[in-house]
Amino acid sequence: MMVDPYYRHVGRPEIRVDARDKVTGRALYVHDLELPGMLYARVLHSPHAHAEIVSIDKSAAEALPGVKAVLTGQELPYLLGLYMIDKPILARRKVRYQGESVAAVAAVDERTAEKALSLIRVEYRPLPAVLSVDEALEARVLVHEDINELDYVKGVFFPGPDSNIASWNRTIKGDLRKGFAAADLVVENELTLPQVAHVPLETHVAIAQADPYTDRVTIWTSTQSPFAVRNLVARAFGVSRRDITVMVPYVGGGFGGKAGIHLEPLAMVLSRACKGRPVKVQATREEEFNQLPVRAGMRGRVKTGVTKDGKITAMEIYFDWDGGAYADYGVNVGRAATYSGAGPYEIPNIELHSRTLYTNKVYSTAYRGFGHLETHWIVERQMDLVAQRLGMDPYEFRMKNILRDGSITISGERINAWSGRVDHCLEAVAREIGWTGYRSEAERQAAFQTGKARGKGIACLHKAPAMPTNTATAAIMQLDEEGNVRVLLGAVDMGQGVYTIMGQVAAEILDMPLEKVKVICESNTDANPYDWQTVASKYAFMGGNAVIRCAEDLLRQLKEVASRALHCPVEELTHGEEKIYHIQHRDKALTYRQLALGYAFGNGNAIGGPIIAHGHYIAEGLTNLDADGQGLPALDWTYGAHGVEIEIDVETGEIRVLKMASAFDVGKALNRKLCEGQIIGGAVQGLGSALVEGYKFTPDGRLLNPSFTDNKIPTAKDIPDQIVPILVENPQVDGPFGARGLGEHPMISVPSVVANAVYDALGINFYELPLSPERVALAIARHSDPANAGCNDPSNASAGRDNPDASGRHAASPRGETA
Repeated sequence: MMVDPYYRHVGRPEIRVDARDKVTGRALYVHDLELPGMLYARVLHSPHAHAEIVSIDKSAAEALPGVKAVLTGQELPYLLGLYMIDKPILARRKVRYQGESVAAVAAVDERTAEKALSLIRVEYRPLPAVLSVDEALEARVLVHEDINELDYVKGVFFPGPDSNIASWNRTIKGDLRKGFAAADLVVENELTLPQVAHVPLETHVAIAQADPYTDRVTIWTSTQSPFAVRNLVARAFGVSRRDITVMVPYVGGGFGGKAGIHLEPLAMVLSRACKGRPVKVQATREEEFNQLPVRAGMRGRVKTGVTKDGKITAMEIYFDWDGGAYADYGVNVGRAATYSGAGPYEIPNIELHSRTLYTNKVYSTAYRGFGHLETHWIVERQMDLVAQRLGMDPYEFRMKNILRDGSITISGERINAWSGRVDHCLEAVAREIGWTGYRSEAERQAAFQTGKARGKGIACLHKAPAMPTNTATAAIMQLDEEGNVRVLLGAVDMGQGVYTIMGQVAAEILDMPLEKVKVICESNTDANPYDWQTVASKYAFMGGNAVIRCAEDLLRQLKEVASRALHCPVEELTHGEEKIYHIQHRDKALTYRQLALGYAFGNGNAIGGPIIAHGHYIAEGLTNLDADGQGLPALDWTYGAHGVEIEIDVETGEIRVLKMASAFDVGKALNRKLCEGQIIGGAVQGLGSALVEGYKFTPDGRLLNPSFTDNKIPTAKDIPDQIVPILVENPQVDGPFGARGLGEHPMISVPSVVANAVYDALGINFYELPLSPERVALAIARHSDPANAGCNDPSNASAGRDNPDASGRHAASPRGETA
C-alpha cells in the first residue's frame, strides 16, 4: 500500500482506533444500556396503508399489571419534521401507511408490553390509498388533506396546493427548445427503481429520561445527528435546547437512516407519562423494514438531444420520487437532485424537475448517496442508451461531454482545476477492466452457446455535500499533564473511521505520535462542540479543517507561553517532536508536557495555564438556489467512476461480478486503508440495490417482504471476485491536506454500471431495478424467442430486445425513443 513520505501521519493506513473495542465486544451501544428503573416500550402498528381511526380502546391494556403507560396520538398534539412539519409521534385521526405507529405501551418488561399491545382495540375505516407516483400526481386522493396548512422551510421547498406534491424543485439552464432543435438525435427513456431499506446492523433504539418536575430530558440514542435531535425535539415540544441532553455512544451503522429524528420523541413522551422513569424504545428488524424510513422509490423520465458527433445539446428530466407518507429528508433528497441529477457532464440547455411525492407507503429519508444512486441510475443508463443509438463507444461519448476545467454545471457553477477530475477516474477504471467497447453480436451468440455470457460496463458519478449554506462544525483540544492531547468532536462514527482520521490530522499538525492523541469516541451535546450532522460526506472536509485550526490554536497558545519562558519573540519559535523551540537555537526548547498546564520558573513564579484550544469551520461561499435552480450549492465535488466485468448464467439469469474497479478523486487520502474500506463496502452495498434489494407491496399497500426471508441484502457470497479500489489525488486547495469526502460515493452508479455490462453481455437493456435472476432470465427467454424478434415488451422484465443498427452494433430498444 502506497504511503506519502512527506507526511508523518496523513495518508498512512492506520487501523481504526475503535476497532479492538468493537471486535471484542467492549464497545457499548444503546442496545446494551440498562438504566435503574428502566421501562420497555412496544408499539402497535397500522394494518392499513390508508384508513381513518374511528376509535381506540386501550382500557384493557392499561389495566394489565406491569403496564405503566399506554399512549395514542390523541394525547400527543405534536408534529415533527425536518423541512416539512407533517409527522405525528403516533398517528392521529388517520394512518397514512401500513406499519405506522398507532399506540405505544411502556411496561416493566417487553413481554408485558407485548401482551398489552394485544389488548388494544382499534377500529379503522379503510380509505383509498395512493400507491404510485402517477396516483400521487393525479391527486384524486390526498395523503395530507391539510397540505395547505403545513409549516415548511419556505423559499427552499415548494409544496403543491391541494396536491400530493411535498416539494417541486427545478433547474433551468439555457434554452431547452433551441437545444433540442440543434440536435441530430433525440432519445427518450423511462427508468424506475423501488424503495430500499437501510439495514444497519444495530436497529433504531432510543432511551429517554424526562425530569417529572421540569422540561429537562436526557436522551441516549443511536443517531448520526445528536445536535439535530436536540434541535428538533426542542422545536417540536416548545422547550429550550439547554434542557435537552443527547448522548450517543457507539453507533452500529446508519447509512442515512439515523439522521434526523425518529424514536426519540416517543421515548420522551412515554417517560413523561411514567413520571420520569427511563423508557427504552428499540425497533425489531421487522419494524426497521416496515415502520422506520427507507430510501425512496423513483421514476425518472429523461430526454436527451445530441449531435451526430456525440455532443449533448439538451436534456429534459423528470424525477418523480415515491416519498411515502411523510416528507422527512425526502424533500431535501429531491432538492439535491436539481443541481447534481444530470451527472458529471456539461449540458448547455437543461430543464430538470424533481418532484417529491406523498404516497401511502413507509416514508423515505436520507440514504447513503442522498438520491444520487437513484438519479445516476437514470442518467448513467441514459448515457449508454444514447451511445448505442449513436453507434458510439460509451467511453468516447462520456469523454466528449464530461465536466472539465472551465465547464459550467447545471446550477451555474464554474468547475476549475482543483475541483477534481472525473476524466482521470473514467480513464483509470476503463484501463483496469480492459475496456475496448461493446461486444459484437457474434461474440454474444458464441457466449450464449457456453451458457455463460460475459460483459463489461462503465459509469461515472459525482456528488457534493447536500447541506444548508451555513453548515458548521467545531473541535476542542486539551493537553494533559503528560502532554497527551484529548480531542472532542461533534461528529458521530458509524463505521467510517472519523475518530481515527481526525486523530491523524491532529497528530500531523502537532507533530506528535498518533498514540498520544485521543479522540473521544462518544458524543454528548452538553460537552462536545457543535456539529450540524454526520451526513453528506462532508466531515473529512469540514471536520478536517476545524481540527487543523484547533491544532494551530493549541500551538499558538503553547508558543505564547514558551516565548515568555524562553525570552524570545513568538515569531522566532517553531514546533516539532512534541517541543516548542527556537528556529535558530534548537536547544532552546520546552516540551508540550512542560507547557501543558502552565510553566513555572525556578523561583516558583508561574505563567500560562491549562492549554485548551478550539477550532471551527463553516461552509463559505455557498448560496441558496434561485427559482430556476441556479446558485452555488456545492462545498466541494467528489468525482468517480466504476468499471465492471460480469458473467451471466443464461439459464438462471444469475449475475456474478468477476471484477469491479472503482476510482475516486479524493483530493488527498487521509487514511488509505479506510478509503479503500469505504470503496469496497460501498460497492457491495450498491450491488444490493443492483441485484436483489427492493420493497414489494400488495395492491392495497401492504409490504410483502418486511424481513430478511424475502428482503435480501448481499452476503459474503455476493462479493465480487475482485474489487480494485483506485484513489486519484488531485488536491482540493481548500480541503484539509487537499482532501475531499468519500463516504457515500462508492455505491453511486453501481446499479448503472452493472446494467451497462448486462447490455454488453446480452444485448438487452434493462430499465427497472433490481436485476434479479428472475427478471434477467425472463428477458433472456423473450430475447431468444423468435416470435419476439424485432419487438420490445417493456412489461414484466422491463427489458427490450434490441436490433442491430447499420453499423452492426446493437442499438438501444425503441422504448420511448424518438429520432
